[in-house]
Amino acid sequence: MFTESDYEKLHQIMAESPEKEELLTRLLHSHRMDISTISHEIRNPLTLIYSTLQMIEASNPEVLNIRHWSDLHSDIEYMKQLLEELSAYNNGQRLSPSSTDFDIFLKKFSLSFASSIIETDIEFISQIEPGLPVMPADSIKLREVLLNLLGNARDAVLIQQSTCSNHLDSACNCESNRSLNPGKALTYSPQIHFHAWKEHSNLIISVSDNGCGIAPEHLSSVFEPFVTYKSSGTGLGLPLSRRIIEAHGGTLTVHSEPDLPDCQLKTTFTLTIPIP
Repeated sequence: MFTESDYEKLHQIMAESPEKEELLTRLLHSHRMDISTISHEIRNPLTLIYSTLQMIEASNPEVLNIRHWSDLHSDIEYMKQLLEELSAYNNGQRLSPSSTDFDIFLKKFSLSFASSIIETDIEFISQIEPGLPVMPADSIKLREVLLNLLGNARDAVLIQQSTCSNHLDSACNCESNRSLNPGKALTYSPQIHFHAWKEHSNLIISVSDNGCGIAPEHLSSVFEPFVTYKSSGTGLGLPLSRRIIEAHGGTLTVHSEPDLPDCQLKTTFTLTIPIP
């Protein structure tokens, strides 16, 4: 499977001449069709296997007590998720753009995400600046990108919260906050910031959090397919997100400083989309 750097090199070669562009375009199309076909052919029997397991459970409930039965369910669900994300990644550059009012789109989206974390301790701060553009975009795929970035931020702050609660010194390690409350331990307060604004001829959206951060040695590989540092991840969420943003002519970047105090924002993903 091609990595993002492979695709960049292929596009550089394609720009050299019309003949190379035509040849490599056919190659890439064939490559994507092969992946889609394989994913489809595996997903169908996998769905049948899952349905069969459910039928066995319905007629023989005692199997639920069999050791590793739940693990079998989890493994099949993971495989289904992996195939779905692989198919989505394969088609990440295929857009269905329509006129999108980003002021309305992002405000509705941020309200939806806020409602999804209402039962947690996360403080969600959304800042949608006025004057956002109305322009062609694939809002469904952009929503997928934003859900992935905010989902990662949610996971990061919850991991950090769990880590703090499992230590005796679970107080926030922010010296500036401690100086405001001398002698008082400050507990960790998970935060996610969502900010959208227009800068020159670009729409910019950032997602920041004060979670566990990304280790410096991992930063260069977070957008590579199948590279994940989460126990339940497939390693396709961020590569798919970058592919979707690049299909819109934009960029998706990350900056992380995991050693900053817990009260400061450690990781920021920034997507930039040009305004036509």
